[in-house]
Amino acid sequence: MTMAQWRNGKGTLTVTDAQGGREPEIPLRIAASYRARSRGLLKQDGIDGALLITPCGSVHTFGMRFTIDVAYLDRKFRVIAVRTMKPGLLGLPRLRARHVVESEAGAMEKWGLRPGARVRIVQEETDRGQGAS
Repeated sequence: MTMAQWRNGKGTLTVTDAQGGREPEIPLRIAASYRARSRGLLKQDGIDGALLITPCGSVHTFGMRFTIDVAYLDRKFRVIAVRTMKPGLLGLPRLRARHVVESEAGAMEKWGLRPGARVRIVQEETDRGQGAS
């Protein structure tokens, strides 16, 4: 899916490690509009699963209520870096990053989401009166 096709909504995230092993499907919220990307996880007490912010190359945790894991993904959805960020921090921009996945701290380690892993994202279809392509 190209960046122009991403829209706010829900989906699933699957992690494939370097050996090709797969983890379970993880519930995912997708933030693709400027407003949804700006809001992210602000003023929330937690998240069930993960949040994809696209396009995105850096994040901050000002206004966050909990510590998060942040995975920076390149355009092919390969994990470039994973960082745990406490509230009140400004993350450094990652030049190759095109997407960011956020989750509660500790979740990404459980999922096997680490540098070099590949992420597969499937967006749920929405009934918007548009034909499926």
